[in-house]
Amino acid sequence: MTQAAATDLDFALLAPHGQPAFAAIRPEEIVPAVTSLIADHGAAMAAFTARAGDPAMLADKEEADRRFGEAWRTVGHLLAVTNTPELRAAHAQAQPLVAAHFAAVGQDRALYEAIRAIDPASLDPLAARARELALRDFELSGVALDGEEARAFAENQIEQGRLTTEYANAVMDATEAWTLHITDAARLAGVPEADLAGMAAMARSKGHEEGWMITLHAPVVIAILTYAQDRALREQVQQAYATRASDQGPHARQFDNGPRMDQLLALRAASARLLGQDNAAALSLATKMAGSPQEVEAFLLDLARRARPLAEAELADLAAFARAELGIESLEPWDMAYASERARLARHALDQSEVRRYLPLERVLAALFDHVEHLFGVRVREEPAQGLWHGDVRAFALFRAGEDAPFARLHADFFAREGKRGGAWMNVCRSPSRAGAQAQIPMAYLVTNFAPPAPGQPVLLQHSDVVTLFHEMGHCLHHLLGEGDLPSIGGISGVEWDAVELPSQFLENFAFDARVLKAASAHVETGEPLPDDLIARLDAARGFMGALAVLRQIEFALFDMRLHVAAGEAPDVQAMLDAVRAEVAVVRYPAWNRFAHAFSHIFAGGYAAGYYSYLWAELLSSDAYEQFAAAPERQGELGQAFRREVLSQGGGRGAMDNYVAFRGQAPDPGALLRVRGLAA
Repeated sequence: MTQAAATDLDFALLAPHGQPAFAAIRPEEIVPAVTSLIADHGAAMAAFTARAGDPAMLADKEEADRRFGEAWRTVGHLLAVTNTPELRAAHAQAQPLVAAHFAAVGQDRALYEAIRAIDPASLDPLAARARELALRDFELSGVALDGEEARAFAENQIEQGRLTTEYANAVMDATEAWTLHITDAARLAGVPEADLAGMAAMARSKGHEEGWMITLHAPVVIAILTYAQDRALREQVQQAYATRASDQGPHARQFDNGPRMDQLLALRAASARLLGQDNAAALSLATKMAGSPQEVEAFLLDLARRARPLAEAELADLAAFARAELGIESLEPWDMAYASERARLARHALDQSEVRRYLPLERVLAALFDHVEHLFGVRVREEPAQGLWHGDVRAFALFRAGEDAPFARLHADFFAREGKRGGAWMNVCRSPSRAGAQAQIPMAYLVTNFAPPAPGQPVLLQHSDVVTLFHEMGHCLHHLLGEGDLPSIGGISGVEWDAVELPSQFLENFAFDARVLKAASAHVETGEPLPDDLIARLDAARGFMGALAVLRQIEFALFDMRLHVAAGEAPDVQAMLDAVRAEVAVVRYPAWNRFAHAFSHIFAGGYAAGYYSYLWAELLSSDAYEQFAAAPERQGELGQAFRREVLSQGGGRGAMDNYVAFRGQAPDPGALLRVRGLAA
């Protein structure tokens, strides 16, 4: 044991097993705890090089990597959900230490050769797969580089880590910097009562005795853009939201991510060149199913070719409706959601604000968990929440049929608040481990940003929130139902990134299933479930404006891919976005729109040159769902097969191998448009 290791238990961050001690982790302890981790991990890596060719060394290295990764992920998680100046400063100080350490480990040729010396024939198939991916990751970390090139690559990785964190912080700061206090109720005409109650509560929390506080948190922005009759208010909120962290808008240049984007793109291109790749996109695809940027572009353009005529027709129809029914002569981006909602009501008699009154969070959760049990034989039960990072966070345990001890746990953080990053995501909290005397079960985070309830009011979800909840639960199950003991290929780890959305997109389809919706609904006043005719209208409207939504995803994905193909040529980010929009989009945006400056998926997340993954994986998920929709009586049987061949396999096999093992054949490319209701 190293001297640093002897102090490990002094730091709450370094508790080696079970739920992290969130409530006990103090910002001032993060840097010394991380320093201790680095010393321990470095000593372990040095010891492993002396065990070249030892098959048992692979599992021991995985355990050392797991312990470090889980501790550092805990810090990143807290930064995302409880961002404070103290925590931000501690993370910023520790991050380059972590990046430098793993850059050095990734370039440790002796360790690489020690693992390469392990005879694959001496390993079981899962361990052989882990060895294969470990060697690949060394190669993608610059293990073959020497001298100045090795140093440059390591410095590049450290700087990328700093910039991605700064980018995310700038988006959060810009989001929280803008508010609008309204005292004239007429300006909020059309906004549902549930949303108004939340805005009133926010105003009171900011010291205003009356009125409503509009923020740039997603639930508020969506409520204003979808329902507010005041067109000038919609434009004001749209402009503030679409110019966050940019050179435009109400806080122009104050949080500007423009220079960070340029630097990140240059760094990504440089690291790709050092590894012998043509561009950052080619490097990104080394860990994905798609073989080349050209293959991805062909996939996206083919989908655009099919979707664009439908999207043009949808937009023309919406514009005609807006002129005739709403008096809007020229449809602008801040009119789109509002006009779409009014048209949905007129065409499908579907009022989303009324649907919301049938969807209390508790009822939706119960239906989701019942459906998970129906499909996969897994019971989910709430348990007391202790020592978590916020009072709103809830804890759940998962049980196999006939067993009383949980095999996995889930921490759920549902509501938007200050200091919490926007969006919805799943992340790994703990991976399964049987190293040492104490076994560890897997744990996951499920994070959303639903509108918090007003005091004394029930939590009511939009139907889109229900879809989001099912989506993130699919990700969580992918991690929690993994059956291997090697963290590098368990759950979502080791899964090709363009397949990682398969379980999430598969499960979200059931948010439209009539049986599930009946179970998930109870009217806030009468307790009655959603009536059959409303469910039918909800299903019929599923494809409403769906081609526009698909085209928007294609726009994001094509922009991302082309940006990273051209990154070595110092592309103008806004010019690239404008060019892609001119080619594939049908909606035209104002010159001040700065979408890229808050496109955290590719600049602060894991989706750089990978945003196409949503559509790529949706081919698989749609094809899978069609089997369940066609045979409701076999859903339990099919669910067990999906769990066995896809969810439990994780990265232990290639993603397409997993899928074909479940389906018996490759997916049908037409399934995506059929499930979205756009096949015609």
